[in-house]
This record gives sequence, structure tokens and C-alpha cells, in this order.
Amino acid sequence: MTPVTADPHRGERSVLVTDAGRPSALAVIRSLGRQGWRVVAATSERVSPALHSRHTAARVRYPKPHHDPEGTVEAVLEAVRRHHVELVVPVTDDVILPLAAARRRFEGLTALAVADDAALATAWDKLATIRLAEAQGIAVPRTMAVDELGVDATVAAAAAGDLGWPVVVKPRRSYAHVAGARPERRWVGYAFDEGELRHRLAAAGDDVLLQEHHPGTGVGIGILADRGRPLAAFQHRRIREFPLTGGASSCRVSEPVDATMLGAATSLLGAMEWTGLAMVEFRADRGRTVLMEINGRIWGALPLAVASGMDFPARLAALHLDGAPPPGDGLDTGYRVGVRTRDLDGERAWLAAVLRGGALRPPFEMPRRREALAVAVGLLRRGCPIDGLDRHDPVPGALELARVAAGVASRRLGISS
Repeated sequence: MTPVTADPHRGERSVLVTDAGRPSALAVIRSLGRQGWRVVAATSERVSPALHSRHTAARVRYPKPHHDPEGTVEAVLEAVRRHHVELVVPVTDDVILPLAAARRRFEGLTALAVADDAALATAWDKLATIRLAEAQGIAVPRTMAVDELGVDATVAAAAAGDLGWPVVVKPRRSYAHVAGARPERRWVGYAFDEGELRHRLAAAGDDVLLQEHHPGTGVGIGILADRGRPLAAFQHRRIREFPLTGGASSCRVSEPVDATMLGAATSLLGAMEWTGLAMVEFRADRGRTVLMEINGRIWGALPLAVASGMDFPARLAALHLDGAPPPGDGLDTGYRVGVRTRDLDGERAWLAAVLRGGALRPPFEMPRRREALAVAVGLLRRGCPIDGLDRHDPVPGALELARVAAGVASRRLGISS
């Protein structure tokens, strides 16, 4: 990786951060703004709180990347030239995909905080990730690839019975690419019997994986690496997730790095020669951990890492523009443990699902309503900060609170927002 040299005739270094509607992007913008960077906030959304951060020096809008990926690339390129951007930090796969495909067009203009194509291909292909982990002796859920079983849904469903029910139906890649069409986002689901699995397979096609369901708690190891060498690591545990059957964290806590999971995560990223940020996800249950996947991007719980004292955004910028620290510096795992943060929209969705009541199919259990009431009361306390809220930069948080409140009100009134 060749560091990009700042123009000595410009005072401030300039960085462009995409997906400004995300709390994780706002955390990046605030971090780099505090470091003295001139931050250009970019988004495809009509309302993005980070556009109004005191750390945002300029604003850029691009087309929705899943509708117009080429338009997104052109808009980012134009912003790079206009604002003399030295580093582009894409936050979501929606933007990473088109920028990675067009990376040659950015050469000589700016640095892209995007891993190389081979590493990205392994991270995006969940089967390739599983195979790499198996080769390194890392525990993974038992997995079947439907295209290896044959495209006949009945045959695949019968074979999947060996995994036990429910079976996890996971897209091999979170984005499906069809020639001449825009990328399509795909989601994880569950099948609780053979008939339901046949139905899901008929809808999903053969580019899916079938996995055994592994219970437990979601644990993420966030790592900054340079060509596979880990520079800094951070661990968080999910306290609540939405959907209730497992998903993104709505509340999470920082905890000490577990040596076994850290070893597995660094081994995988080392084999991939990964450069940049990634989050390696595990499920932990009664002393046993298994690898779930690698998120080759800035993850949703990044605000917790920053709040705990692990300033990944500043380290990422330094890595891409100034080069990696010397090997003798070792791996940095210094941060505060026991820090909690919440994603407001995720907590709202979790609360709504629990308060509506109903039942989940075993082995999943519906939280009790009194737990939801305790969570609702806890939102009013200061002990567990909400992503995006910062008294030193109040406007984005106020806008996010207003957005969530408007969403709650519209649902109560039956209005489509």
C-alpha cells in the first residue's frame, strides 16, 4: 500500500465519509473531525443527521448505490476532485461494492479505505470464509452449500435434515448480482421443517448455504490490520439483537479480548492479507465458540469502540495516509471494558416486537414484557449512551431522536413513513 502524500499548500487534510445517515458513519466523522481533518459527509439519503454535525465541513449527495452504482462512483469521484479529498472511507457494502469495482479510477487521486479485491471476495463469499476457517482448524457451524447438493429443493431439504431443525438459510453472498440488473440485498432466514425449507429454497435459488443453528451470544472482534498484521483489536458482546432471532445489536457492551477468538480472527485476516477494518463475528455458548462470518467493512457497533477509547477511525486514516506503525509496536488492545451503548432505532424495533407479544418458535424464546419495560425506562438514564447523541455535537442526535419519534408516531397512526 502506497501512502498518499498531503499537498503542502493545503492546510487541512480532507477525508470523505459515505453513508452519513448511519450512526457508525457519524462516529467516523466526529472522530476525524476531532483529529483536525476537514470532513466531507456524503449520503444518498434525503435526511442524514451527520450532514449537520459540527465536524462536517462539506456535504455531498450521490444516487442510491443499489439503483445507480455508476452514478455513485461518478459523484464520489467529482467530490474527490472538488474537495481535494485524500482518503475516501465507505461505510456500507452498498458503496464499497461499486467503489471497489472502480478502484483504478481513483488511483493517483485519493486513497480508498477498501481492502483489496481478493480479500473482499473471501469476506463477501460466506462459503469461502467457512472453507478458509476449516482449513485453519477454526470451529464453524456445519454447513452445506445448496449448489453442491444439487438444485433440486427436495434433495437439498432431505440432506439438510442432518443439520437439525431449525436450519439456517443463509445467502452465500449478501448481495446477489444479476447481469443487467442492480444488486439485490439478501437476508438470513430460518426453516423449521422440510416443507418450509423447500419453500425457502424455491424462492432463494441455489446460491445459498444451509447451516446448523448455533445458539448463544453474538460476540464481535473488531480489528485494524495492515496486510494481515493486526494493529489494534476490540471486542464487544451483544446484549440485545434485532430481529429477536438474531441480528444486529441494539445494545452491546465492551469486554476484554478473548484469546481464542482473537487468535481465530487474526489467523483469518492474516491468511487474507487484510488491510483496513473488519469485524469477525462469533457465537459463544457455554464455553464453545464458532465463527459466523467476517464483516469486511465498518460495523454497526463501531460507536461503542470509539466510546470505549479505541479510536479506530483515526487509526484507519493514519494507516492509509501515513503507513503502518513499526512491527515492534505490537497489538493494541487498550480500551475501557464494561462500556455500553445503544442503537436507538434498533432498541425501538426490539421494544416494539416484545411489547406486541406473541411467541417465537423453539429454540427461540420471546423476552418478557417486563424486561422490555425495564429497557424503555433505561433509555431515559444516562448510564448507557445512545449512538449519535453527543452534548458537544447536539444537532445530529436531536435529528435522530426526531426521526425515530416520527416513525413511532406514524406506526401508531397507521401512516406509512
